[in-house]
Amino acid sequence: MTKMDDVKTMKLDISKNAATVLDRRYLKKNSTGKTIESPVEMFQRIASHIALAEEKFANTPKKEYFETAFYNLMVSFKFLPNSPTLMNAGNELGQLAACFVLPIEDSLSGIFETVKNAALIHKSGGGTGFSFSRLRPKDCRVGSTGGVASGPVSFMKIFNVATEQVKQGGTRRGANMAVLRIDHPDIMEFINCKSSNDNLNNFNISVGITDQFIEAARENKDFDLIDPRNQKKAGQINARDVFETIVKQAWHNGDPGIIFLDRMNQDNPTPAIGEIESTNPCGEQPLLPMEACNLGSINVSKFVGIKNKKPFIDYKALKETIHLSVRFLDNAIEMSNSPLDEIDQMVKGNRKIGLGLMGFSDLLFQLNIPYNSEKALLIAEEIMTFIQKESHKASHLLGKERGTFKNFDKSIYKGNKDKQYRNATTTTIAPTGTLSIIAGCSSGIEPLFALSFVRRVMDNDELIEVNPYFEKIARQRGFYSKKLMEKIAKTGSIANLHEIPQDLRDVFVTAHDISPSWHIRMQAAFQKFTDNAVSKTVNLPHDATKEDVMGIYNMSYDLGCKGVTIYRDGSKSNQVLSFSNEPKKEASVKKAVKKRPETLQGFTSRIKTGMGELYVTVNEDDGKPFEIFATIGRSGQSTTAKTEAIGRLISLCLRTGVDVKSAIKQIKVIGGEYAVFQKGGRVLSIPDAISRILEKRYGKVEETNQNNSLKKDLCPECGSNITHEEGCITCHSCGFTKCG
Repeated sequence: MTKMDDVKTMKLDISKNAATVLDRRYLKKNSTGKTIESPVEMFQRIASHIALAEEKFANTPKKEYFETAFYNLMVSFKFLPNSPTLMNAGNELGQLAACFVLPIEDSLSGIFETVKNAALIHKSGGGTGFSFSRLRPKDCRVGSTGGVASGPVSFMKIFNVATEQVKQGGTRRGANMAVLRIDHPDIMEFINCKSSNDNLNNFNISVGITDQFIEAARENKDFDLIDPRNQKKAGQINARDVFETIVKQAWHNGDPGIIFLDRMNQDNPTPAIGEIESTNPCGEQPLLPMEACNLGSINVSKFVGIKNKKPFIDYKALKETIHLSVRFLDNAIEMSNSPLDEIDQMVKGNRKIGLGLMGFSDLLFQLNIPYNSEKALLIAEEIMTFIQKESHKASHLLGKERGTFKNFDKSIYKGNKDKQYRNATTTTIAPTGTLSIIAGCSSGIEPLFALSFVRRVMDNDELIEVNPYFEKIARQRGFYSKKLMEKIAKTGSIANLHEIPQDLRDVFVTAHDISPSWHIRMQAAFQKFTDNAVSKTVNLPHDATKEDVMGIYNMSYDLGCKGVTIYRDGSKSNQVLSFSNEPKKEASVKKAVKKRPETLQGFTSRIKTGMGELYVTVNEDDGKPFEIFATIGRSGQSTTAKTEAIGRLISLCLRTGVDVKSAIKQIKVIGGEYAVFQKGGRVLSIPDAISRILEKRYGKVEETNQNNSLKKDLCPECGSNITHEEGCITCHSCGFTKCG
């Protein structure tokens, strides 16, 4: 073990991308925003804080032993805890859990109390899930006022606006999950509430489906809608029609997902305490109202050994890591400052932890096994069976050492001497977007998104990133070249590159090389041996049909999954890409640039952006815009220069006769830094802010598909392509993610 005295002289072997992610999101900053902590010191801070829990229990090894053990566990990148632990352990905030579910009561005071509580959780770095199923339907009478209710979807919009204003841990906006039961009278409005890509963009939404509904849909029967106020029948609807509407909307843009409520409650370890209504934002953590969970992930790619020149999974080493990781997560419960007393009581009552994994695709690469194969499914079941069994053993040992969770006698384990668990649950497969970048491995249980891709760094430099296992074997087999890696980076896949040997094309598959059924079968293989649930996205090609989506939903139910999220490639922008070999016709006339008159009249407007206050001056000639000057305050030389350049280029367009509305179309809704709210809606970036000022003066312009693509399919921080995986979105170029 590395001794803690040696920490400050150590340097970690991490990628530039990992270093950037750590600096941006996790390392300590001073009051001016300057980083005052190295990655090594960050891990020291976390290990020291988590090990303090050892002092709370008698007859345990010394705190110093586990401080060193936890430190080595993390710096070896065999295990990493969830993001709030990395951010907050040892800091003043001290909130270490990632996942929360809050109840929403059917009253105005109850709703806004939950809005407040959600804001506190987002501020601390946590994500929130809600069931809106208790709220009375739209247009119902409100007895106290004589008015009518506006329904669950209207209140979701309030939560969405509140989320927009609070950054998680000071680094990103919070993430939410909204669930509505399939039998709620407003279910159709809920299913369609994200049909526009601009709606509720701080929410993932999932329909809470019951076994009864699935049966009715398959038999093409009507299904009762239930008023949540009195549990009486409020109407009927054809179940198959509803299911087809869910499928249509998911095919359209990925929302809603579905969760199987009955299945989640079948595995509820404490049914006497309450019913599971919702999950965390990515769907992998079903929780009771006011409950939270601490998550962590083991990097299974670190546990491949070589024996007789053949790779094998080192289960002995994996066992040691599992037991230490369970102890780490249980300690994190002790050391976490819950944002609410009610949450602290529920967390201490059930002590749920969620140990999962990352690096699964990298593990398969090392074992020379294709992701889309029966062998891979067997490996998935084998390794998750082992993690499940050993994590339960570790929790049992902790239970004997420290005592079982407080609600043990109200749990399904009551009276079972062989299951004296410290934790009501121990396993979850959660998103690992930034964690896998830090650890230098593939995300969660997902297939690799690309074998080679372009990463944009400072000053718009571009670097080719190549999966290390693929690069190693490419060099060994003698076909590696920079030119080939650049070629692969165009699509990320080698499936159709015949210059690469067939056996390697079979093994090194990526997400879009794999048929949807393999995605679901893999999710189901892991779900069999997971206490909670599995965060995964089923990636579909753009030309997938609604029937394909229906097939995935039915398959996920039949194979025992607890929910499913699909994403059809390019569906957020509804833009079909086309390529043509025909040369573009050159413009036959070169327009002259109008000379500037000596005197022009104009106006100056101020607008708030995520980068500061933007001042835009527009000068006009004969009532038409002639030139634009844009300046941004206190944002650094680079942003100032780019802002000035945007103004100059738009001015050049206007002076050569380009209609102002055409210019607006090109810059409207371009995503960039974090959006901010202004009167009239969100301002997404500096170009978007300029478009708003021009629209206000010269008339509104409708968004184009191109603009939607810029806004929704590209990273808001670096402009690279965003991948849909693990029930979330991640930018592998710069590390941006909404979760994990």
